[in-house]
Amino acid sequence: MNLDTTALEKFERHPYISLATFRRSGEAVKTPVWSARHGEKFYVFTAAGSGKIKRLRNDPRIRVAPCGPRGRVLGEWIDGRARRIEDPATESAAYAALLAKYGWQMRVLNFFSKLSGRIEERAILELDL
Repeated sequence: MNLDTTALEKFERHPYISLATFRRSGEAVKTPVWSARHGEKFYVFTAAGSGKIKRLRNDPRIRVAPCGPRGRVLGEWIDGRARRIEDPATESAAYAALLAKYGWQMRVLNFFSKLSGRIEERAILELDL
């Protein structure tokens, strides 16, 4: 899939991306998410029991586009594939990339996720664009 470096750099500047995963019927389900680049991959976190995780088990295809916080698409769609990360070293690198990009916002989210006990229910997705 690999996009050229300029396309990846342009894409990573957006604070939100619309992540489209696919139902068994082929219908796309779009969700605005934070993403951060580490190397040639992008990483997203989500709840481990979310619909995104369930849909990706059946179909690893994704589409992503830059978007606003409410999901309004602001650029071109890019096709790719996603998978859930199970490797602790990769998870750590992904969280570090997200923390570097989102700073205090990520810290606040992590604080409240720890308070509610939901931080342990997170999953990291690796996006191959």
